[in-house]
Amino acid sequence: MSGLRQIDDGIWVAETRLRYFVEMGSRMTVIRVGNDDLLVHSPAMLGEDLRRELGELGAVRFVVPASSLHGHLFMAEYRTAFPNGELFAAPGLAEKRPEISFDAELGERPDPRWADVLDQTVFRGHRLLDEIVFLHRPSRSLIVGDLCFNIEPGAPLATRLWAWGPRLKQGAGPTPLFRRGVQDKAAARESVDRILDWQFDRIVVGHGAILESGAHEVFRSAWSWLED
Repeated sequence: MSGLRQIDDGIWVAETRLRYFVEMGSRMTVIRVGNDDLLVHSPAMLGEDLRRELGELGAVRFVVPASSLHGHLFMAEYRTAFPNGELFAAPGLAEKRPEISFDAELGERPDPRWADVLDQTVFRGHRLLDEIVFLHRPSRSLIVGDLCFNIEPGAPLATRLWAWGPRLKQGAGPTPLFRRGVQDKAAARESVDRILDWQFDRIVVGHGAILESGAHEVFRSAWSWLED
């Protein structure tokens, strides 16, 4: 796992290896939401180095996943390490992980304690999950889990097939498998429209390379098939 690196004022990321059928990597995002408070999105395995780095940044107060399928594997470690922190479930996650004592469930509106810097909404319409999507307004960064992959040409062939499809046409966006899981296109289109109402230029993806610029149009194009 890489150490924390700052990508803009008040926002850091750390990358780690992840294999889910194929090697795809995973990204944790850390956001300063108060003078000394941190929100951790899709927390990585908590080793001593990461725990120290987080402690140097501030106090871990909020730990959130992207969905019931993304970013929850190591949440229980953060309960133990940061007893003053709160764990938030994505829709459906509390039932999936009953051994974790969650403090609340994420929804359409941001918690007042982070609303000064973060917007949030729920992507609906997928048969397996509702994903929580965040916007870090100060840096114009959209933060997602599985809504947008950005796998690069140097990735293993199996990873590129997973992310791009059998024609190996490179592009940032949902995987073919994720697209097939969208069963309510109207609900998904409404969710995408809410996201596109936000002003963002960067997408911090859960898998692949961060899209550093032009991300609003990339996201629009990636989900334009909902209009068909």
